[in-house]
Amino acid sequence: MEHLLEQTLNGLQLGFVYALIAVGYTMVYGIIKLINFAHGDVFMIGAFVAVFGFTSWGLPWPLAILVAMLACAVLGMGIERLAYRPLRIKGAPRIAALITAIGVSLFIEYFTSLDFVFGSDYRNVPRVLPERRWEIFGVSINNVQVLVLVTVLVLVVFLQLVVYRTKVGKAMRAVSQDMDAARLMGIDVDRIIGFTFALGSALAAAAGALFAMAYPQIHPFMGIMPGLKAFTAAVLGGIGSIPGALLGALVMGQVEVLTAAYLTTDFRDAIAFALLILVLLFRPTGLLGKTAPEKV
Repeated sequence: MEHLLEQTLNGLQLGFVYALIAVGYTMVYGIIKLINFAHGDVFMIGAFVAVFGFTSWGLPWPLAILVAMLACAVLGMGIERLAYRPLRIKGAPRIAALITAIGVSLFIEYFTSLDFVFGSDYRNVPRVLPERRWEIFGVSINNVQVLVLVTVLVLVVFLQLVVYRTKVGKAMRAVSQDMDAARLMGIDVDRIIGFTFALGSALAAAAGALFAMAYPQIHPFMGIMPGLKAFTAAVLGGIGSIPGALLGALVMGQVEVLTAAYLTTDFRDAIAFALLILVLLFRPTGLLGKTAPEKV
C-alpha cells in the first residue's frame, strides 16, 4: 500500500508539471484555434534559463524561475508576433499555421543545440535544495516534491485569478468566444493574443524549471516528449478548457508512473497515448470538453 501511495505521489508530481505546459496549449487553442507545437521547446528554454540563472548567474532558485518565466514570456510574444500573426492577418488556412508551428519548433531545437548556444550535450543539474524527507503514513515525501506541488498550485490559482478576476482575463474570454465581436467592442485582439502567448509561455518556463529540479538532466530536445504528452493531456481533458487541461495532465501523470511501476517502462508512453484514443472514441470532446454549436 505504501508503494502505491508513493507512486501516486510521483504521478502527481509529473502530472502537475504536465499541467503547466498543457494550460498553455489549451489557452492558445481556445483563442485562435492553433496547436502551438513550439510550446514544448519554450518549456526547454525555460529549463535552461533557470539552470543558467542558478549556476552561472548566482541567482537564488526562486529568482531564477522568475527570470526564466519573464524570458519565455518575451519569447512567446516574439513567436506569435513573427511567426503566427502575419499568417492570421493574411487569413492563411489553419494548416499553414500548423506547419509553421512545427517549423518554429524544429528551428528552436536545432538552433539551441549549436555549440555557441546550449550545445547538444546533456547537462546535469546541480542539487538546488539539500535533500530532506518526511514519513507521512508510511509514505516518503521529499522537499523537491513538496516544492513542485506547492509551486504549481500557486501558479494555477494565479492563472485562475488572471482569467476570471481581471479585465485582461475577461478580454481573453471574449476573444475566445467571438474574435470579431470582441474587436467591435473595442478589444485590442492582437494584444490579447500576444498576452495569452506570454502567459502560457511563462507557465511553460516554470514547468521547465521544476522539471529540471525534479529530473536533474537537461538537453535541447528535452521538450519534445513532455510537450507531446502535455498536448495529449489537453486533448484528453478537453482542448480549450483550462480545468480539462489540469485534469488530463493529472490523469496522464498517474497513468505513466503507475504503468512504469507495475508493468514496464517500455509501455509507459504507449499506454498513456492509448488511453487518449479510448477516451476520444467514447467522448470526442475530451473529459470536460463541450460540443460547440455550429454557427450559421
